[in-house]
Amino acid sequence: MSISLNFELNDRDLEHFHAAMTSAKKAAGNKSAQEIIECAAKLLEDAQKVQIPDFILQRLLRLDDMIAMVRDEAWALPEADRERVLSALVYFCDPNDVIPDNVAVLGFLDDAIMIELSVRELKHEIDAYDDFCDFRQQQAQRRGLEADKVGRAEWLEGRREELVERMHQRRDRDMGVGYGSSSGYGSRQGSYVRTWRPGMFKFT
Repeated sequence: MSISLNFELNDRDLEHFHAAMTSAKKAAGNKSAQEIIECAAKLLEDAQKVQIPDFILQRLLRLDDMIAMVRDEAWALPEADRERVLSALVYFCDPNDVIPDNVAVLGFLDDAIMIELSVRELKHEIDAYDDFCDFRQQQAQRRGLEADKVGRAEWLEGRREELVERMHQRRDRDMGVGYGSSSGYGSRQGSYVRTWRPGMFKFT
């Protein structure tokens, strides 16, 4: 038997998590991009050692996408956009979790909440990367290649630039008007099937 639990975070709750993010950024100090990525990757590695609820799994998959965004050589985020993503990942470098990760079932709950907040903040970056991965997969299938073998041909570069520009336009348009109704999951919510990306998180 399973049960469904819903909870809502009010402004005071959100302030708590924003404060945790600020604290994590201070604690991270001058960590390099690679060190920040390794911290986030360690969380995924630890999560795969235990049984976790589906709603946490969905958000860990999105964390994996954020890591892939900054590792994917074909996507090649502009530096300013790359820094935005790394700024979100830096929370996972702070060893002082709101809820320690070794607490059964709920240990990754605070991480899931922080990922959700980051997904909303990076909605346009994530949407653009999803589109790019879908496009790359389609082209790979058309050419009879594995997606990770698709090089940075002119058609791929052109599509990447188009998606990055559209991402900037949408982000600029929405700046200052809140997150809207989307949490960054879109039509993929409820499904773990994703097009290829250089991810780290494996699940069964």
